[in-house]
Amino acid sequence: MGNKHIGELVLSQQQISQGVSTVAKQLNHLYAGKTVVLITVVPGGILFTADLVRQLSFEVEMDYISCPHTPGDRQNNSTIVYHQNIEINNKPVIVIDDAIESGGTMQRLIAHLSAQFSPSSLSIASLLVKPGRVDIPVKQHFAYLMDSDDMLVGYGLPWNNLNRNLPYISKLKVVDDKQ
Repeated sequence: MGNKHIGELVLSQQQISQGVSTVAKQLNHLYAGKTVVLITVVPGGILFTADLVRQLSFEVEMDYISCPHTPGDRQNNSTIVYHQNIEINNKPVIVIDDAIESGGTMQRLIAHLSAQFSPSSLSIASLLVKPGRVDIPVKQHFAYLMDSDDMLVGYGLPWNNLNRNLPYISKLKVVDDKQ
């Protein structure tokens, strides 16, 4: 794809695949023999979830939740939408997203699920986390700790609601579209 907003490569397809395997190994070790509810944050977490679940060796039930936001926005106050298709009370729950950027949205989602339901445990799985994220008081399983808070695109991460389908992750290159 020739896109003027795609900058320096951060994670290649191979690195993403290795990262998915890293997170799957963490989860397989912890949840062996259990049935776990996976709640995907949509739309961003769809690609990571699809790749991850194929490597999980324990039983999973799957659901989804959304909370539209602007990437990097720590003050996300949009409505959380969770239709709860699966019972999560007294079950281990893992919330899955592609990345924890500022962490503000994930913090709200975890607080919502904790306040409205009674899962036996609650944790997060993501491909990557950024260093400037807020504190989220649950166990986080991830493959990559980024060394900067640069805006990223690809593999579920959007720029202007586009570029989620890139099979790799790159830095966002902001250009003046008026040129």
